[in-house]
Amino acid sequence: MPNLEDQATAGLMRWARLGLLVALAGWTVSFARTPLSADAMDSFLHMPDLVFHEAGHVLFSPLGQFMTVLGGSLMQVLVPVVLAGAFVRQHQPFSATVCAWWAGQNLVDLSPYMADARALRLVLLGGRTGAEVEGHDWEFILTQLGALHLDRTLGLWAHYTGVLLMTASLVVGARYAWRSQNR
Repeated sequence: MPNLEDQATAGLMRWARLGLLVALAGWTVSFARTPLSADAMDSFLHMPDLVFHEAGHVLFSPLGQFMTVLGGSLMQVLVPVVLAGAFVRQHQPFSATVCAWWAGQNLVDLSPYMADARALRLVLLGGRTGAEVEGHDWEFILTQLGALHLDRTLGLWAHYTGVLLMTASLVVGARYAWRSQNR
């Protein structure tokens, strides 16, 4: 039988998890409302996401130009997926669901970038648009794949897949928070 201190700590943890889920749910709703807008790129998480994106370009650079360019977006999504897997292996499923939510958020973050491949209107890291420089990652990727005409479609797929992953993660996270309450 757990002592009073363990019960108090478990109760506090449960409320903290539920609070986090409520905050992430609010964020999910705000992202879901504005598909393909730069709002996702204006969020607090965009800058930390961008660190992993830029690191991906460097990490994948030994694999050639195409993988160097794709590596930014790939790394941005892979980091939270790998962290989710690590939490699963450590038997911390709630933490894994938060990382899965983050992976979905990264898809939402990338979606306007993907959808901008033809228009090249998004302001990039250097403060200029893709049209003002030599294009951007997704313009290069989709041109190489002969799929530039699918930019908005792929952007929408990334957005809705991200929102779906975020929503599913919240549902699973709520389940784990509820189960911990009943232990």
